[in-house]
Amino acid sequence: METTFLRRMYRPFFLFLAVLTLIYVVYHIYTLQFQPKVNFTIIMPRVSPHHTVNRTFCTFEPLSPQDALEERLILDSIARPETPLLPSPVSLEQTTDPTHSTFTILPGRKGGQWHVGDQLEVMIQTFDFQGRPKKSGGDFLTARLHNLKLEAGVAGQVVDHLNGSYSAVFSLLWEGDARVEVTLVHPGEAFSVLDRLNREQPDRIYFKSIFRSGSLSETAICNVCLRPTQQPVCNYTDLRTGEPWFCYKPKNLSCDTRINHFMGATLQNIKANEEKLFHSGVNLKVNIPASGPASVTLLPPEEGQPKVKSSTVTSEPSGYYYQGVWRGLGGLTIHQFNASAITQCLKGKAVHMYGDSTVRQWFEFLNAALPGLKEFDLHSPKQAGPYISLDFANNILVTSRFHGPPIRIVVVSTSALRYIANELDGLVGGPDTVVVFGIWAHFGTFPMEIYIRRLQSIRRAVVRLLDRAPGTLVIIRTGNPKFLNLFVSLTNSDWHSLQCNKVLRAVFKGLKVHLIDAWEMTLAHHLPHNLHPPPPIIKNMINHLLSYICPQKEG
Repeated sequence: METTFLRRMYRPFFLFLAVLTLIYVVYHIYTLQFQPKVNFTIIMPRVSPHHTVNRTFCTFEPLSPQDALEERLILDSIARPETPLLPSPVSLEQTTDPTHSTFTILPGRKGGQWHVGDQLEVMIQTFDFQGRPKKSGGDFLTARLHNLKLEAGVAGQVVDHLNGSYSAVFSLLWEGDARVEVTLVHPGEAFSVLDRLNREQPDRIYFKSIFRSGSLSETAICNVCLRPTQQPVCNYTDLRTGEPWFCYKPKNLSCDTRINHFMGATLQNIKANEEKLFHSGVNLKVNIPASGPASVTLLPPEEGQPKVKSSTVTSEPSGYYYQGVWRGLGGLTIHQFNASAITQCLKGKAVHMYGDSTVRQWFEFLNAALPGLKEFDLHSPKQAGPYISLDFANNILVTSRFHGPPIRIVVVSTSALRYIANELDGLVGGPDTVVVFGIWAHFGTFPMEIYIRRLQSIRRAVVRLLDRAPGTLVIIRTGNPKFLNLFVSLTNSDWHSLQCNKVLRAVFKGLKVHLIDAWEMTLAHHLPHNLHPPPPIIKNMINHLLSYICPQKEG
């Protein structure tokens, strides 16, 4: 009886404790789920011993076992061949010289005859500046087969035999003359410099932010990777994606007073004579001469011959140019769209574009091509956006937004800094929604792990989007070759861009997404390479994009 009395007496007390506990749990679940995306805690960077990239001063969120395995496999798959160690100081004489090197067209299967549908093989032998044959591989070569009169061109597939010789294989796709062009983009010895810079100096392009409160204003250096100092650090790692971003804490202001983001400066800390490895006109994007004829004549296809023969050592090109028009080889028929056809294709659709300025080019093309599409003035920075255009009569919405940092552009408000994955999570999606993104050009100074992790977070968002709205169309733009000089080579080399493309294909393999191969579309064209490809190439890219959005029946 006494026990029953005590239970009744303390029951309200225990009930009160249970309610307090419930409130505590709900409160903490809420704060974990809905706290702001930016974490303003102050930390010092720590170096984790569990990942190779952290031999530098980069700090990362831990990966899931599956993502960590994928990262390791991707890094292994893109690893370049070992090249001899560079002497110190660097001796140009022992490096690859494109003018001493040669290529030779190998005989066709019928004694010098080639038909459309065959493959043409070229053997390349490299020599150093003293005329001695190279004994190791690792050079970055590109190859193109073209006919300027026909405005025809196709990229060749280069194979490194790791002994100073290379093969370039071309699919033969048009009748008439075809001229071979082989280019040394970088000698293999240059990669020890590029690798070292990205590993040891990922902050050689640094960024800044202004912090402001009232009349007090301070500027601090920011980056993905900050060198540890005695100065405290503001941690702006995105809580949803895990994307890292840090700023040194201002002396007198708190971390939550940061108002913008912009590029600071570039530090080129290369060793004595290393600039010789990136010399325009000498060993940087220089054509290799032929040891014999550089051209062949392509005959009509033989009866019953397939249009393109497969190769055991190379993959089929993604497409080729003929009469200035890009023709895909992956099963999609690419159609030509005038302004009226573009409007009809996009009628009732929302097209959301995310990424760097090479994606913004597509937004600008559509704005210029469609008279009914009007851009709204959001008073955004010219290079950064966001941008929005509407065609009310045809119910067309086109938007464009830059990806999150690192971004090397004009001053951007922190409120406008958005990661692609978070933007995708905000879309409803559906059959009338088109998502386009391209992200590569601003990652050239960082270890490849940073790019892999960015794509993994985007992929998770794409998977979520396609799960909730399977009809959503997702199209990805790859990186493209560009004009190179010493500065561009050290901060955004074509080699790094090509590696990014390989990573992109690996990360999104097997997903219901479509790729537009900007690399081959630029490489196969006769116009000079540019970070922002010229209008004829952009027009072909837009036709490719629209052919995915509005595939047309043949006949």
